Amino acid sequence: MLRAILKLALCVAATSAFSLTPSTLAPSAFRGVSINQAPALAAPRSRAAGPVMGIKDLRDRVSSVKNTKKITSAMRLVAAAKVRRAQDAVLKTRPFSETLQKVLGGLIQRLKKDNFDSPLMSERPVEKVLLVVMTGDRGLCGGYNTYAIKKAEQRIKELNEAKIPFDMICIGNKGNVYFKKRVNVVENYPIGNAPTAEEATKIADALLATYLAGDADRVELLYTRFTSLISSEPSLRTMLPLSPTGIETEGDEIFTMTSKDGEFSVNAEKLDPAAPEQFPKDMIFEQDPEQILSAILPLYFNGQLLRQMQESVASELAARMTAMQSASDNASDLITDLSRQMNRQRQAAITQEIAEIVAGANA
Repeated sequence: MLRAILKLALCVAATSAFSLTPSTLAPSAFRGVSINQAPALAAPRSRAAGPVMGIKDLRDRVSSVKNTKKITSAMRLVAAAKVRRAQDAVLKTRPFSETLQKVLGGLIQRLKKDNFDSPLMSERPVEKVLLVVMTGDRGLCGGYNTYAIKKAEQRIKELNEAKIPFDMICIGNKGNVYFKKRVNVVENYPIGNAPTAEEATKIADALLATYLAGDADRVELLYTRFTSLISSEPSLRTMLPLSPTGIETEGDEIFTMTSKDGEFSVNAEKLDPAAPEQFPKDMIFEQDPEQILSAILPLYFNGQLLRQMQESVASELAARMTAMQSASDNASDLITDLSRQMNRQRQAAITQEIAEIVAGANA
């Protein structure tokens, strides 16, 4: 009888040893609170809260986010390389554009006294507008395409309020996808990552043919003006008819991207308008100056269109760089949060195991 009572007492002692109380354990070295501390009343969870992930799920999620960060970082570097390429293309075309503007300005000044009238420079009543909208071919570039489309919608609203009909030409697939079911898009051209003179000439010939045929009385171009790596501004410019004052006084601005300590930056250099070429008064032209000017004006128009395409592409690439940098930063923050959550669960599991071992040893 005594042996049975002793066995029963030992069983009760062993059972009580495994039921932990706050007084049996010291505060946790990991969390600073007692392991078996009575939980406070928890606030009700929101319905949007998802299931709690385990350690394996968190480890897989961290690995997935790290891979995403590698992709976004690589896309940022690719965009930076393309920005440099676009920058080199602008610098290469600069001498030709500057010389052309000098000759064109000199001819305009020479022919001012003769009341020269060119179809590309003559104003006429606006009965129909041809709106050219430049966007990107792809996404993943922040709000670049959205801002350009909103600017175009604002201009469309103004034309509708003035009851002026218009047609649209889209340069870039994103604009064509958005507008082709909303307005009359007569033509669409891809813009690519490196616009060439051949592509600009093809588009410029179509615009000139439309204007000279009388199908449009004004050609307006909506492009994105490059400001810096973190900002760009959608701008509206009247391309046709050409303004003699604008040709003579139009300056330029060259952006040069540099890198220092792994950070990209842009240096802007403003250039004064090219001084008009001074032709001697007794200079005899082999051809009539009016014919020369009529031949140079389309070249000038082609150069201006190519320049706007290059500037829009540079703005798109800069916006993609910024978007990929933001995505990489967000991925880093998410990795930190997930790693912290995973470590907390690991610490809780280790602490629980230590508590069970200590309780078993005390038994």
